[in-house]
Amino acid sequence: MHNPATRIKFGFTLLAGLFTATASTTALAAYPEKSITIVVPFSAGGPSDKIARDVAEALREPMGQPIVIENRLGAGGTIGTARVARAKNDGYTLLVHHIGLATAHALYKDPGYKIDDLEFLGLINEAPSTLIGKPGLAANDFAQLKQYIAEKDNAINLANAGVGSASHLCSLMLQSELNSHMTFVPYKGTAPAMTDLMGGQIDIMCEQATNSIPQIESKKVRVYGVSSMKRMNLPTLASVPTLDEAGLSGFNFSVWHGLYAPKGTPKPVVDKINAALRIALKNPELIKRQEALGISIVNDDRLSPEGHKAFFEKEAARWSAVIKKAGIQPE
Repeated sequence: MHNPATRIKFGFTLLAGLFTATASTTALAAYPEKSITIVVPFSAGGPSDKIARDVAEALREPMGQPIVIENRLGAGGTIGTARVARAKNDGYTLLVHHIGLATAHALYKDPGYKIDDLEFLGLINEAPSTLIGKPGLAANDFAQLKQYIAEKDNAINLANAGVGSASHLCSLMLQSELNSHMTFVPYKGTAPAMTDLMGGQIDIMCEQATNSIPQIESKKVRVYGVSSMKRMNLPTLASVPTLDEAGLSGFNFSVWHGLYAPKGTPKPVVDKINAALRIALKNPELIKRQEALGISIVNDDRLSPEGHKAFFEKEAARWSAVIKKAGIQPE
């Protein structure tokens, strides 16, 4: 016969397990119960920060809680990403990152995390870039710029906002397509790079339209093309040809942003965040603000966690090949 004490102990153990399971299920059902932090691994005021803040505002209502932005910049976005990868996987610490997440492991020997350390929550948007030049550059259009680069080659200074930044990736693609050897000049962020471009210390730069439109409108820089396959439907850029039109056949570069959580975040929480993201991306104010900057909101299968991950894997393979061709060794 079983010992009564043993049966009592077993009963308490069973009850404790049931209580824990019930408490866990209740907590998941109640999520979110407090404010959520979205880490942006880039500086405040930059394009990714602006996008994250717009999305956070649109998420606030469907999530039912405040969304706090935390800028944790450094090392091409790897520091902030590692912060999220190590965070508690309870859905209260999320990450908004751009295309640079797909290149980190090709550019850094140890970025401080593995892609498997993250859950994919959905792709947010796509933003074309512009190829811009300093005022007074001896080229009136892309054809002349192409010839100018061919003649000067490594004497041409090409600015970027840092290793792994969107402008760096666009520059790598541009150099590859032109088969040139321009001198890359990395900066700590977009603002100082743009300042030197406007001041004439730098020749050209590939920069997101969100940042370049004000300078183009004020004629502080020259614009030579947009990086998407279609012209941008904005007054400032509607007449600007795509780089594909201008002679770089098939050139297509967009800066995309996605939402992520630490690996192991419970599926009910992932599903809740994804559902809220879908609602947020239909917010008329968000769409209006994004479209005013030439940014397209994602509205296809990449908005699902599975579609987002599949898209990411293709992008990672694509950019690994571009970086390898450029002869860049991981730092």
